[in-house]
Amino acid sequence: MNSWKLKEIVVMSVLSVVFAVVYLAFLPVGKILVGFFGPIGYDLIFGIWFIVSIIAAYIIRKPGAAFLSETIAAAVEVLLGNAVGPMLLVSGMIQGLGAESAFAMTRYKRYDLFTLMLAGVMAAVFSFVWGYFLSGYAALSTGYVVAMFIARIISGAIISGVAGKALSDALAKTGVLSSFALGKEYRRKHAA
Repeated sequence: MNSWKLKEIVVMSVLSVVFAVVYLAFLPVGKILVGFFGPIGYDLIFGIWFIVSIIAAYIIRKPGAAFLSETIAAAVEVLLGNAVGPMLLVSGMIQGLGAESAFAMTRYKRYDLFTLMLAGVMAAVFSFVWGYFLSGYAALSTGYVVAMFIARIISGAIISGVAGKALSDALAKTGVLSSFALGKEYRRKHAA
């Protein structure tokens, strides 16, 4: 029952490629925010970098969708020339594991707004812990690091969770997802 269908793999891969481009497009936005606010600038929009994991998991609803989509997106980003290079692949895997952990907590049975927001929060937590050691946050004041952490969690919940759900629901309304778990759920809810 949990085996992947070719169409699911294709959709997950397409979403990953599209969002790899989106992720690259948001790097300059992050740099502008850092210019205004310091390192916390990236945290304000960090949720954008987890969004594909939430969208793919919400649409496909199979174990591994969050992790794989985020990992593929990171790999594509590296191939497109992200300056971080191959280390970005590790970051993508960690973010994907964070999002995946939220769906695993529900045993892959809940895909409501709360769970999607939790997936964004968990991706934020996992990525922040990784970033703390990788980016030298220890050199910053404790209060500032806590503010960065809170900003990233809120960004994960809102941008990844809420906006990810809204984008996926909008796609479901068009009918293009009719053969996927989300599309079937949408049809059931709107059949009456």
